[in-house]
Amino acid sequence: MVTPESIQASILGNMACDTVEVAGDGHHFEALIVSAAFRGLSRIQRHRLVYAALGDRMREEIHALSMTTQTPEERAAAQGAA
Repeated sequence: MVTPESIQASILGNMACDTVEVAGDGHHFEALIVSAAFRGLSRIQRHRLVYAALGDRMREEIHALSMTTQTPEERAAAQGAA
């Protein structure tokens, strides 16, 4: 069974991230991913980077993954506004 921890480990093992937080119930998952690699990229390009980090898991094991992708600067601004 896919776990939030296994998704987090796959992302962290395949791309440089400041923060990766994953929650879910084994079928549906939500992730917050903060990475400098997202600078200058569209939302779709950011998601493609994460999909590439997950590799075949995205097609074979993970059926629903909702993502919030932010640069470190976007995350700092979001936390300052909260």
